[in-house]
Amino acid sequence: MSADVEIGDWLAEQGYALPAAREKALAMLINAGVTRAGKARISVDKLARAEEQLGSRFFLHCPSPDCLATAKASGREPLLTSEKNKCNSCGGSDNRRAVKEFVEAFTARGWTKVVIVGGSPSVREELERALGSAIQLRVVDGTERRPIERAKADLDWADAVLVWSASELHHKVSLQYTQVAGAAKKKLVHCHRRGIAQLLAEAVAHARK
Repeated sequence: MSADVEIGDWLAEQGYALPAAREKALAMLINAGVTRAGKARISVDKLARAEEQLGSRFFLHCPSPDCLATAKASGREPLLTSEKNKCNSCGGSDNRRAVKEFVEAFTARGWTKVVIVGGSPSVREELERALGSAIQLRVVDGTERRPIERAKADLDWADAVLVWSASELHHKVSLQYTQVAGAAKKKLVHCHRRGIAQLLAEAVAHARK
């Protein structure tokens, strides 16, 4: 005999804890024939199908306006969740949402090569992990001398160069990138705020101009 679980509890665990979201999710499962009206429990054998049905119909989003916009553009019905870690857009992480928007904005422009000048070692490692599979990335230590030839090569190679002045970035390093003219200057994005999400948000604004 298969085990079963309480439907309401399971829906809450999936992110449908708010009454409006739970009501819509349950109605959809009933219409899809996964469960029946009036039933309080559901077989664990049906949970995978139930999760698949819900995921194809609804886009759970947190209160963030950016995540709501993503939900509306998804082609699925937006549903507010009370748990940020259940948000299909950011998963509870501002950095994750920023990475997603950054990749979407840059690929929409056909930009795939990015240089980031500055940032602490741990932040540079996090950026490489987050963006390395989607974007060709060069991260430059802002505390070590960068030969002008390498800086020029970076500028020639990149679609965009993010100069992160709010991070660990010595003036002598940043000047290797900012004292340029012509087409290379149009690639520069001056980022004056701390945090990965803020850095990428400024880059997204540049890409969308």
